[in-house]
Amino acid sequence: MNKLEEHYIVPKDVVTELDKYIIGQDEAKKLVSIALVNRYIRSRLPKEIKDEVMPKNIIMIGSTGIGKTEIARRLSKLIKAPFIKVEATKYTEVGYVGRDVESMVRDLMGIAVNMVKEEMYSAVRDDALVRTEERIVESLFKGSGNSENMDPNEIKAEEKVKEKLRKKLRAGELDNTTIEIQISSKMPFSTIEIFTGGNFEEIDMGIGGLLGNIFDRKKKRELKIKKAKEIILAEELEKLVDHENISDIAKSKVENMGIIFIDEIDKIAAKNRSGNDVSREGVQRDILPIIEGSKVNTKYGIVDTSHILFIAAGAFNLAKPSDLIPELQGRFPIKVELKSLSIDDLKKILKQTKNSLIKQYVAMFKVYNLDLKFSEEAIDRIAELTFNMNLENENLGARRLHGVMERVLADLFFEVPGSKLKKFEINLDYVNKKIQINEQKDLNYYII
Repeated sequence: MNKLEEHYIVPKDVVTELDKYIIGQDEAKKLVSIALVNRYIRSRLPKEIKDEVMPKNIIMIGSTGIGKTEIARRLSKLIKAPFIKVEATKYTEVGYVGRDVESMVRDLMGIAVNMVKEEMYSAVRDDALVRTEERIVESLFKGSGNSENMDPNEIKAEEKVKEKLRKKLRAGELDNTTIEIQISSKMPFSTIEIFTGGNFEEIDMGIGGLLGNIFDRKKKRELKIKKAKEIILAEELEKLVDHENISDIAKSKVENMGIIFIDEIDKIAAKNRSGNDVSREGVQRDILPIIEGSKVNTKYGIVDTSHILFIAAGAFNLAKPSDLIPELQGRFPIKVELKSLSIDDLKKILKQTKNSLIKQYVAMFKVYNLDLKFSEEAIDRIAELTFNMNLENENLGARRLHGVMERVLADLFFEVPGSKLKKFEINLDYVNKKIQINEQKDLNYYII
């Protein structure tokens, strides 16, 4: 995404990118783009001001399948930020058995570490591939082993043989050849499970790091080259990556760019102070310090949550945002209500978004050499059916499109593999025939 990687970014650029994947919901896209750009602006401020600028957390209100999660997920991808989606109902109050709310920060840190590793692996991958190739070639070709005592012609001849082996290796011609390689065999000490605060948590005690060199013994194994390449490449990547900096870089990403998406926040909103509502309020009070800014212990170090962006979401059918405790409401200054999807929105989702649902199914049938097409009338009908089902049953939003499409295409998925069919068009009659909905048919049959 070129524009977002430039020195200066504007909310309109962010919205333009989100428009490629998400139909409608302009107000929500506008507000999250402003929140994103303000984080970028904060990074450019002097330190004394920067520390005072807090993220503007957002509550999204709306039914399932209308784009709440997708907006947050796409936003994180655009800026390559650590992102995690959690469900508020999965957490328990401190002192009760279950997941404590701090685990969402620990999980986010784990995601960030993996992100940084992948970035580092990507940067050194070419070098690692060269090293992998050389190790395999050396295993295949046992030369004199002492080039100092070889004359130039012998060295040249040996290099020619090696080059031929390299070409065959790259072409995959040697994949089934068995070779003997030496691989490291480290003791698998990395984490232990301890009981803390009413919860079992996995804590990295660093035993693997402390004892790794002691127990890192080489052992010989005979493997086919295809498998050996994977193992050797993983080893070479590990050697080339600067492991000492991974945790620090990941921690910085989480603290300055991290996004935590808390779904189903409406389900922990307490309407009175009895029974389960008291427990729900307890979870809210546990979440509050993390959103306000606190220090959370993780196996990679202490993480400050002060500048993590929190996006909460919920349908709020039975509760209202005002049913959340006042302190938590105050930490979500931006509230936006997302609109239910219209027939026109569903049509656009089917065919206009990047890697849309129809594009996905067309690509899948291409694997069977089938050129699949959808008529405009068929697309209109699928959108109309989906809209009506959402209207008359539980509103699943765009998620219901998957169920309708699977119903329409089920017979094709069964018949096409192994057949000689090369072209097929899904038209209005075909959709109606496969769905077979009439006034007597129960629409509940097609919910999923």
